Amino acid sequence: MLTIKKNDPDIIDHTQLPDSKSKANAIALVQDFMSEAEPLEKGHLVVLRDVRTGAIFVECHVRANYLIKLGTVDVPLDPEEQAEYRANREIVEDHVAFEQMKEDALQKRTFSNLVCEFTRAFDSTRPLKIVGGQHRFTAIQGALSQGVDELHGLKVYFGLDNEQRIDVQLISNTNIAVSTDLFDRMQETLAGPQLRNWCQKAGLLPEGQDFADKRARAAPLTVRAARTFIVNYFLGQGVDPTKFDSSETTPIMSKSGSTDADWQALKTQKPKLWDDAGLLAAGKAFAGLIGAQRDAFAPETTGKKGNLDFGEKALNYAVLSAWAFVAGVLYKNTPRLQRHFNLKDISSKDPLNAAVLAKGRHKTDSESYRGLGYRTDAKERGRLAELFFLQAEKGAGISSSLVDVAILKFHAKEAQLDVIRAQQKVANT
Repeated sequence: MLTIKKNDPDIIDHTQLPDSKSKANAIALVQDFMSEAEPLEKGHLVVLRDVRTGAIFVECHVRANYLIKLGTVDVPLDPEEQAEYRANREIVEDHVAFEQMKEDALQKRTFSNLVCEFTRAFDSTRPLKIVGGQHRFTAIQGALSQGVDELHGLKVYFGLDNEQRIDVQLISNTNIAVSTDLFDRMQETLAGPQLRNWCQKAGLLPEGQDFADKRARAAPLTVRAARTFIVNYFLGQGVDPTKFDSSETTPIMSKSGSTDADWQALKTQKPKLWDDAGLLAAGKAFAGLIGAQRDAFAPETTGKKGNLDFGEKALNYAVLSAWAFVAGVLYKNTPRLQRHFNLKDISSKDPLNAAVLAKGRHKTDSESYRGLGYRTDAKERGRLAELFFLQAEKGAGISSSLVDVAILKFHAKEAQLDVIRAQQKVANT
């Protein structure tokens, strides 16, 4: 078994770990890295350990030509189980900061804190896996093609197990400039492929497509959207449809960028939710609504530049959560549920009647209110739940009169519920 002596001139062991097979493997990788990358610190490279996870790493400087020759940003988050899905967010080619970064690289800027894993376990020809700093890596790559070969600072991990690997990738992509949607996606990948697989099966994601790393118009579904849909479907099942007018029926939104207690609780309570036929049918129906709404405003349909806002209306979180909630409420009422599902087929011009939604308002709304289906707050979600529940009565689609009634019913219900809450408070004092 390989050990490192304190007086070893090549590697200074500061891990404070006892000799073990895993440590020996990691040190062998450090030696492999030194041989391949020729770091500036070669000969006195300090090997450190992250005490929280036990991950072994070094911090050093490597010339661009070695970095680019050995490095790749095409890194799977979970190479053993989900190798086709990537750890890094997409390169934002047109961002002003990236343009400046590329210019700085040409001016011989030394970049720091590129986070990597050195491993030959997958893609042995490119053992230096870049998991943090892919924009800097790409800028360095472009400068190297112009003959700029400067030293750059690296934090390189060795011998990671899968838990450590995903932890490194999470913390490397967690900063104020990174979207919470990317964090959610990485968390969900750590949990397993079930949510992604379900979305692909339902048609909410194309086959082989990962969740979006940042919410945007016409982008793939986000993890938050998928969780919100599923949580509200089951939340709706807890409402008696005959008592809808007197029940709390405001959908919720899943948290983003942190642990979502509602999502975790649902998975614990319903371990077989991925096999739920009703949920899958709702997912497929909503995927059809998304597609129909987009098609209605596509340039090839309208013959002109489409209204992107109207075309993406189904993916507004208030619309999505309310539609899923009502699908849950009606899951045992087949005729009304089918009328709810058939909303996508009512009009080829605008299934959600987004133009009518935009005119919907209440006397208490501020002047800045743009109409139903623009915001995502609780009031917006509650109003839309009323609307979808009403629409399912006759299945005639969304009209201006239906929108007006739904908004009035929401406010009347809220007033009634406020009275009940106040009475309960008095009774408990």
